Amino acid sequence: MSVTVFCLIERFFTQPQTRNASTRLGVGDDCALLSIPAGHELAVTTDTMVENVHFFADTDPEQLGHKLLAVNLSDLASMGAKPVAVLLALTLPKVDEQWLTSFAKGFLALAEQYNVDLIGGDTTSGPLTLTVQALGVVPQGQALRRSGAKAGDYICLTGAIGDAGLGLKINQGYSCPNPESALKQFNQPEPQIAAGLELLGCANACIDISDGLSSDLGHILEQSQVGACIYWQALPLSDAVKAYIEDTGDWQMPLVSGDDYQLCFTISPDHVDQLTIDCIKIGVIEAESGLRLNKSGIITSLQAKGFEHFS
Repeated sequence: MSVTVFCLIERFFTQPQTRNASTRLGVGDDCALLSIPAGHELAVTTDTMVENVHFFADTDPEQLGHKLLAVNLSDLASMGAKPVAVLLALTLPKVDEQWLTSFAKGFLALAEQYNVDLIGGDTTSGPLTLTVQALGVVPQGQALRRSGAKAGDYICLTGAIGDAGLGLKINQGYSCPNPESALKQFNQPEPQIAAGLELLGCANACIDISDGLSSDLGHILEQSQVGACIYWQALPLSDAVKAYIEDTGDWQMPLVSGDDYQLCFTISPDHVDQLTIDCIKIGVIEAESGLRLNKSGIITSLQAKGFEHFS
């Protein structure tokens, strides 16, 4: 028996009640209605994930639902925005009820964790393609941006990098002991919402690590018209990533691999003491343009490269 679009939405993606005070009307009409709190601005982001481009065909659908929402919430976190609501557009090759049940479970569990309302979207037939538009609110004029880094700022990370890259390598056939942590980071990253909110009023610039540290930090440098030097020995690397580097010699992997979704931010040394979150200083912003790496006292130019769809 065929399943109509409306039945599919009602069965799998309708939340029992709205969770956020800004949601005035959710799923059910031609448009959703949101109110923006006084003194705030609306932050909006969109990400699309395509089968065999962003995820493997055999990816667990529950983990995929989590990750699809997480990468969008991470964009909000990078600007210090509090998540409010999301819209979900699904292009499905067929209606697989078991797949949809698991996908919705992962998606809605993360939405519930952050009090995010699913307020609408679209469902069509075609190659498996998943799109989320996420909306958040941020105090007016206080959003964290890429263009505010200043010479002398510390460059900091909210956590380890390279684990998701290692998870990708494992999916592609690399064998290592105890792969569970790396695979979890690759398949189920956690958006750094609390850290983003904490950085409001403290950080000068911020971005999330989606395409790779060198690439994403490069966006800050370009838009802030500054340069930077990062210190290899200061990079927060897990034992598994260190073991991978020792085994393969591929020391650049944690610099260019994406999907960790940690926040990379710059902050004046005078403001560091205001932070109550854990973070790791990995370098410093410099007036001279370009990205440099200090590795055991030897400073070399570092290419700002990472994942690129059309390279």
